Amino acid sequence: MLSKENTVFVLVDVQGKLAKIVQDSETMIQNLKNLIQALGIIYIPIVWLEQYPEGLGPTNEELVEHLQGIEPIRKITFDACKNPDFIEALEKTGRKQVLIAGIETHICVFQTATGLKDLGYEVQVVVDAVSSRTTLNKEIGLEKMKSLGIHWTSVEMALYELMETAEGEEFKPVLKLLK
Repeated sequence: MLSKENTVFVLVDVQGKLAKIVQDSETMIQNLKNLIQALGIIYIPIVWLEQYPEGLGPTNEELVEHLQGIEPIRKITFDACKNPDFIEALEKTGRKQVLIAGIETHICVFQTATGLKDLGYEVQVVVDAVSSRTTLNKEIGLEKMKSLGIHWTSVEMALYELMETAEGEEFKPVLKLLK
């Protein structure tokens, strides 16, 4: 189970034209938007990655709008764990449970998730907030992660785990995002 005190979210490379041509792009972006907003309500830290932004372009503007106060970490490696700035940002959070989402499922999400697992993090991939250019590549990436012990979750499932209860100030604003 995810816990509020121990979870961090890693947003992977939802950038430029690629963000608009992956499978079910609109649904993925909407789910990411809801997730990012809800994590802000629940006070879950976010580490934001961009793959070679000079070439791929900036993060999707619909998401950037909800990432105020966070700076993207530029990377050129597919596995963000090979980037010292990413590792430093992650370690600063002091958290060991990682929710990960973004694109592409079978490349940067997969390699970063497995890199995190190898470093001792408990990793959960948000299945309804990842995508690839083809459905087959998304499925292969998800299956391979699962076979390596990376658990699957969904936006709704992760948020309910983090909230734990319908009591408290967080529940109603998060519920509003999910409806």
